[in-house]
Amino acid sequence: MSAPRFIPGHEPPARGREDAYVFAAQGLELLVEEREGVLSIPKGAAVPELAQAGHFIGTLDGVDCYAAPYPKGQEPPAGMQLMAARGLFQKVDEVLLAVAGRSLAIAEWDITHRFCGRDGTPTELVPGERARRCPVCHTPFYPRISPAVIVLITRGDTMLLARSSNFPMPFFSTLAGFVEPGESLEEAVVREVKEEVGVDLQNVRYFGSQPWPFGRSLMVGYTAEYASGEVKVDGKEIVEAQWFTVDNLPRIPPRLSIARHLIDSFIERVKGRAGPSSNS
Repeated sequence: MSAPRFIPGHEPPARGREDAYVFAAQGLELLVEEREGVLSIPKGAAVPELAQAGHFIGTLDGVDCYAAPYPKGQEPPAGMQLMAARGLFQKVDEVLLAVAGRSLAIAEWDITHRFCGRDGTPTELVPGERARRCPVCHTPFYPRISPAVIVLITRGDTMLLARSSNFPMPFFSTLAGFVEPGESLEEAVVREVKEEVGVDLQNVRYFGSQPWPFGRSLMVGYTAEYASGEVKVDGKEIVEAQWFTVDNLPRIPPRLSIARHLIDSFIERVKGRAGPSSNS
């Protein structure tokens, strides 16, 4: 069976929402149904009020998708629950995870920009755009996307992996951080690494990107080579950092994450250089 295909959109189609998927979000939690270990997104027929209040975001395998804020203090319908977005990692595929992340951002935007930040006037939806606008000062408000960088640092056939105090489970991963105003992505990579583990880099290269539902950010991946300095963790965000070989890895992130893509790419490259085993 081929992977589901998501086609983004803005304008809601002229058809009922009973069979549409409704991605209802509250903060970084998503309303889901889970029966016998199988997780699914509720349909509009089960949550009609949320479906009618939702924002059309596109189609998933030909099924309409709507994102809607889930009201605080309201108990989930029978058979449903609010699940932390991180809990989706082991239970859905990459496409559904990306749609869920998109929904979290749109639901948050809908809640936080109901009123203009300049003059307090209620904002209005802009036809044909994912935007709200103040009818008085005409300031537009778009869904927030926070750019963040993530980097795999290598030294020969070893890689520097770190354990963050924020990880829900004790595993090692690549280093990451948010971009600050006025700096390039590459400058953010160099700064974050220096702040968190104290080393300098060279040959910083773009790897790829991934929308990230936790923090409503866009993760921009890089590789870089160690240049100088001793590893010294900041003790705040990073509590441990070590050099690892591809044959002696700690527990690492799940396969859907860009951190894992960076690590797996390096493992393949090192093993490819090593060539076939003499015992094969």
